[in-house]
Amino acid sequence: MAGLLIKNGRVVDPASNLDAVRDVLIENGKIKKVGVRVKGVGVRVIDAKGKLVLPGLIDMHTHLRDPGRPDKETIASGTRAAAKGGFTTVCCMANTEPAIDNPAVVKYVSDTAKSDGIVNVFPIAAVTKGLKGEKLAEMGLMLEAGAVAFSDDGQPLMGSALMRKALEYARQFSVPVISHCEDKGLSHNGSMNEGALSTAIGLPGFPALAEELMVARDTMLAAEFGQVHIAHVSSANSVELIRRAKRRGVPVTCETCPHYFSLTESAVKEYDTNAKVNPPLKTPKDLKAVIRGLRDGTIDAIATDHAPHNIEEKNIEFNSASFGMVGLETALALVLTKLVATKALTLKKAIEKMTVAPARILNLNKGTLKVGADADVIIVDPGAEWTVTPSQFASKSRNTPFSGWKLKGQVIYTIVAGKIVVRDGKLL
Repeated sequence: MAGLLIKNGRVVDPASNLDAVRDVLIENGKIKKVGVRVKGVGVRVIDAKGKLVLPGLIDMHTHLRDPGRPDKETIASGTRAAAKGGFTTVCCMANTEPAIDNPAVVKYVSDTAKSDGIVNVFPIAAVTKGLKGEKLAEMGLMLEAGAVAFSDDGQPLMGSALMRKALEYARQFSVPVISHCEDKGLSHNGSMNEGALSTAIGLPGFPALAEELMVARDTMLAAEFGQVHIAHVSSANSVELIRRAKRRGVPVTCETCPHYFSLTESAVKEYDTNAKVNPPLKTPKDLKAVIRGLRDGTIDAIATDHAPHNIEEKNIEFNSASFGMVGLETALALVLTKLVATKALTLKKAIEKMTVAPARILNLNKGTLKVGADADVIIVDPGAEWTVTPSQFASKSRNTPFSGWKLKGQVIYTIVAGKIVVRDGKLL
């Protein structure tokens, strides 16, 4: 493999507390040197002047739909969407068909990713058999097969005793249980945030309390029994509950998604099913609380919750449409446009939440440009403006509410283990 020398770029590596113009030398798939006026012998030179040079992004919450739903996404298409969006590592959720609830399916995902994928893929295994919330899956064996955490995402663990057992078991391996916080008794049949708008437009409400009650329960359980990670935090009260838990020293981490700091419930006012997500989009107050939580460190990470659906499951009556939107190809640009350009977060803090933070939570040896690290690197033009055009997505699905939005920040190069997989914004 020929070496690469990335010159003159603004290198932002939160793991090294670095934000400066530097050169990056890559040899044998590893970061060889980061410094000023670095030289390399027989290497390909990329001039990154005026560009950002960043660790490859990590998405700790992706739905690849493989096995089972190749009409929505495959590992091949999903990893290409990831690469276009600047993600060099994705962690895929267990709600596939069949579920990732045994070592054989974990191995299938890992093997398929090695043969068909173009970025790193780490499976997140199910907590319970068939995601039914009844009996714990073979957690230890799935870790041995390559899983990095556990989650029944898409389905909450309603039984508190079962959640306790899952936390206790996962604690033996120092890995988190990722919790989809939803009280099904409260959210039942709801399709958007419960409030004045849902009443006005005649859609059944899904109260914020459905998320918040489970956040409260799971932080209390974590205080006693093990590490919990709260997925897709969307409400002001959830942010405050997690903030208080952290102050008490509870082993809890959490993530939010770009749609929760970019959109409010008004996005569904015209019954746009592409904006139907779980948990639902909420009020401007909640959006501001999510941004505050990102700023003060309550919210550790930004994940996509990339949830591809085909047109048959989205272009239907709102109440019947599936929850979820695609996000891998828009996430970084939304972060740069909605958080960094508005000065809600510094660039380094924003990139931390998409690199070193998810790596730390999931114990991944990724997310840094330190010497000796895997050469997972992206080069981004921060000033490039582009229009979200779903027909140009690498994903098999097009379900995004951001179609037509003008965003800033274009991924120019994506490099995985020293290999260029995206050049000039195009997949190779």
